[in-house]
Amino acid sequence: MTREEMSWRGWSELDVLLISGDAYVDHPSFGVACLGRWLESLGARVGIIAQPRWNTTEDLLRMGVPRLFVGISSGTVDSMINNYTANRKRRSDDMYAAGGKGGLRPDYASVVYSGLARQAFPNTTLVVGGVEASLRRLAHFDFWQNKVRPSILMDLQSDLLAFGMGERSSAAIFKELSRAREEAGTPVLVKGHPAAQAALTRLKQERGFAYLVSKADARELQPRLTLPSFEEVRDDKKKFARAAYLTEFEASPANGRRLVQYHGSRAVVVNPPPLPLSTSELDAIYELPFVKDQHPSYDARIPACDMIRFSVASNRGCFGGCSFCAITLHQGRIVQSRSEKSILQEVAGLQRVNGYKGIVTDVGGPTANMYGLTCKSPEIQAKCRKLSCVSPTLCPHLQKDHSPQIRLLSRVRATPGVRKVFIASGLRYDLALGDQKAGREYLRELVTHHVGGHLKVAPEHLDPEVLALMKKPPIQQFEEFAALFDEISRAAGKEQYLVPYFISGFPGSTHEKMQHVTSYLQSKGWRLQQVQAFIPTPMTLATAMYWTGLNPVNRKALFVAKSWEDRKIQQALLQPHRSGHKRVLHGFRGKKPY
Repeated sequence: MTREEMSWRGWSELDVLLISGDAYVDHPSFGVACLGRWLESLGARVGIIAQPRWNTTEDLLRMGVPRLFVGISSGTVDSMINNYTANRKRRSDDMYAAGGKGGLRPDYASVVYSGLARQAFPNTTLVVGGVEASLRRLAHFDFWQNKVRPSILMDLQSDLLAFGMGERSSAAIFKELSRAREEAGTPVLVKGHPAAQAALTRLKQERGFAYLVSKADARELQPRLTLPSFEEVRDDKKKFARAAYLTEFEASPANGRRLVQYHGSRAVVVNPPPLPLSTSELDAIYELPFVKDQHPSYDARIPACDMIRFSVASNRGCFGGCSFCAITLHQGRIVQSRSEKSILQEVAGLQRVNGYKGIVTDVGGPTANMYGLTCKSPEIQAKCRKLSCVSPTLCPHLQKDHSPQIRLLSRVRATPGVRKVFIASGLRYDLALGDQKAGREYLRELVTHHVGGHLKVAPEHLDPEVLALMKKPPIQQFEEFAALFDEISRAAGKEQYLVPYFISGFPGSTHEKMQHVTSYLQSKGWRLQQVQAFIPTPMTLATAMYWTGLNPVNRKALFVAKSWEDRKIQQALLQPHRSGHKRVLHGFRGKKPY
């Protein structure tokens, strides 16, 4: 992070400079830290500038001009979600900053950082990646401006956009630009050099990249699928809904096509998604020498660091396809799992991490119980266009045996030095219940050994139509799981409770349907302490529902709680016991604004 640290390593210059909206935590859960270690393993000398000031280029220049390229990320989450609440109020805190202090990351950070980097490094190749850029790679609805914005590429001052998980993309960039520097025969690769231009041309043929071309050049690309243009989706909600559906439909790395979307005289080109990593490739990444702590330069703890430093990732990706979740569009819908040996090796290595007391805070991924689960047939997977493997029912071609997970958790518990292992990742209980072979045994293991008194689960809603829009299982499966949870807890002699999560204001949820949820919660004696108000994140199908008032799949009209009054009513219906909400509901009196 500094010239002094470069001297300690014996470096006079960097090959790659990475800029992040997060504070620097050397843990694989932080994307920039993970890519830094990965590029280092490929032979690159990497510097990281974390949360730079955005009114000066001084922070970016402190380690000099990198020889190959600058990589930019807004951080682990979209900067607008990080900076604002569901009610569009600015947050005073930031879990990814030292001391949890807010205000150290700009709004639309990818755009701001790319402009700053272009000022600092006018002749260096710039590549923007990360969640924010990934989910804004095409025209998208922006909740905070309440309008459709063009692809982020129209605002970025970069040469390429890398979407999805970045290991394959960053390796390709490093390889091609290293080759170009050798061809150029110069210490520092200037992006205008013919060898650099040739390298960028080759990269634009690779999966996982998006870029801008002229409209005429885009028409020459084959094969391609042309989406409704920015102007069309901006002005016509039906075309916006269609573009959202086609984007999701083409999101599989097995058969997704190159997408083209015209923006005036220019065109955004989005290549097919990156291929999933093999088990050995994933192992190699997570076995890199992460310190698993924040950089020593910080004088206050970074909250997100303390949340994840003793967690272990077992898998990536999610085939659940929840319409409000961006994981499929970023990590991919094919689950990639590490080997049991690699996971156990990492667990054993936690003893070397400062502050470890034998508590493993999580073993999981986007979903707790998708470890080792795949499609039974690679041939079927190569042709499959389903948006979810579990909705509306479990796919018969899904291999859903939980036995490997049972064995893995048993061996993690038996690792010397381990006192307790928690599962904090989200549980897909319909998947466990649907495994007739080992699903209930998995739930017994989970509830008996891996719950610390409370287990968070997310039924999200009760109404069958809303649950179908969410791609979540019917409430009967939640009730079956809840009963089994109580039965197993009693058998284990433990007093344990479920903590259910519900979403307010989801598209299709009328106030009347929300009242049914209220009645259900009251019948169970549940008083929710936390409620998630729906936030339309860029690129998801649920966001398309919110903006258009249409189901993108069948174009049927939906009620959407958009106004402040309607959103507040839906929140109040989930938490009627709160004093402020009682006033809201007193004025509501069952009226139907839909």
